[in-house]
Amino acid sequence: MKKDMKIETKVIHLGGHADPVTGSIMPPIHQTSTYVQSSPGKHKGYEYTRSHNPTRSRLEECLAGIENAKHCLVTSSGMAAVTLIVHSIPKGRNILCGDDVYGGTNRLLSKVFGQHYQSHFIDTTDLKLVEVSLKKHKPYLLWIETPTNPLLKISDIAKISKLCKKYKAILVVDNTFMSPIFQNPIDLGADIVVHSLTKYINGHSDIVGGAMMMNSKKIYDELWFLQNSIGPSQSPFDSWLVLRGLKTLAIRMKAHEQGAKEIVKYLQKHKKVEKLIYPGLKDHPQHKIAKKQMSGYGGMISFYIKGGINESRKFLSKLKFFKLAESLGGVESLANHPAIMTHASVPIAMRKKLGISDNLIRLSVGIENIEDLKKDLEQAFK
Repeated sequence: MKKDMKIETKVIHLGGHADPVTGSIMPPIHQTSTYVQSSPGKHKGYEYTRSHNPTRSRLEECLAGIENAKHCLVTSSGMAAVTLIVHSIPKGRNILCGDDVYGGTNRLLSKVFGQHYQSHFIDTTDLKLVEVSLKKHKPYLLWIETPTNPLLKISDIAKISKLCKKYKAILVVDNTFMSPIFQNPIDLGADIVVHSLTKYINGHSDIVGGAMMMNSKKIYDELWFLQNSIGPSQSPFDSWLVLRGLKTLAIRMKAHEQGAKEIVKYLQKHKKVEKLIYPGLKDHPQHKIAKKQMSGYGGMISFYIKGGINESRKFLSKLKFFKLAESLGGVESLANHPAIMTHASVPIAMRKKLGISDNLIRLSVGIENIEDLKKDLEQAFK
């Protein structure tokens, strides 16, 4: 039955079975740390909430289903998921990573784990470079974001997957920007898909969480062992909130994209916009790849405002509906200055090389009335 469901049905019904005790249509929050055993080692599948929890199990069932994966692990944050994956890498092995990734991912790989693993950052939109790097560095895994954060570059997941199999590297895809509604990396050959649940999947800016989905039982068992040992599991209440947010994921993502497309049209014509980046634009360098592997273009937009840091500050400080804040993917619209905010930990030389300059602005388009959002942008530009 699960295979026959469309994703709009999956987000509501997977993990959403009625409570067998009361018939409650909404899942209960199993706010407990431990579980009674009838005799030593004899229990009902749950021993301790750091290891397993019924509410979290429901969420993991739903997330695995919508990503077309066999297994899922939910963590206390997106960075906790990244940390567990890095901990699974044998000592001495290399990591290959996209050059334009979330600043926290770059910081973790280069500054926290830099003494244990050597990370090489490359442009994963360049397939020739990807193959050369796989051959040269022989990495244990290749980490990509697509679209990237914040420059919205698109990497060809299917082709990179074939290269990873050729050179025996695990492919990890951060699918946070697209959500399972618009992109399914497992279907394209990814070994592990990562999400910051904080963003689109929860969608209401009221929890922090992460998730990893995979088909391999071996990878799942390794990561579960690490999660259980280290402890970054998601709380029952946060798991319940994400389950609640998931029910509207399909309609929210479509609303985010619809709004983003309207904002893109507005920004295309604006005299104070130097350059506009959106995967749905035909002049986007990887538009054809985006069209091939994504079913939508999402709600994230990046653009360069004419001027420098002063113009960026003035514009961002005048916004009213677009709240100046880190994060993305909530029902409310957010504006971000990557160089100072989300990517401040990325070395200046690397930011300059990538194009994360002082006049780069990233927008997360919410689901407010589009005319209100356009008016807000206009008054800030003025």
